[in-house]
Amino acid sequence: MHVALKPKYLVNEKGTKKAVVLDLKEYESIMDLIEDLEDANDLLKAEQEAVSFTPYDKFRKQWLKN
Repeated sequence: MHVALKPKYLVNEKGTKKAVVLDLKEYESIMDLIEDLEDANDLLKAEQEAVSFTPYDKFRKQWLKN
């Protein structure tokens, strides 16, 4: 996912950038991207910490039986 940003900056009296203003859609896109990255990170962590693993096909067959 690519987020194209068109930020606007708030500056102080000296012209130093102090804050960023984003369009609401840009902000929501960034938040969605962060959530996706957090989910991917959680999945990776779970895979690394797993002590056993059941292949999807085997899990699915067992799940459908129940």
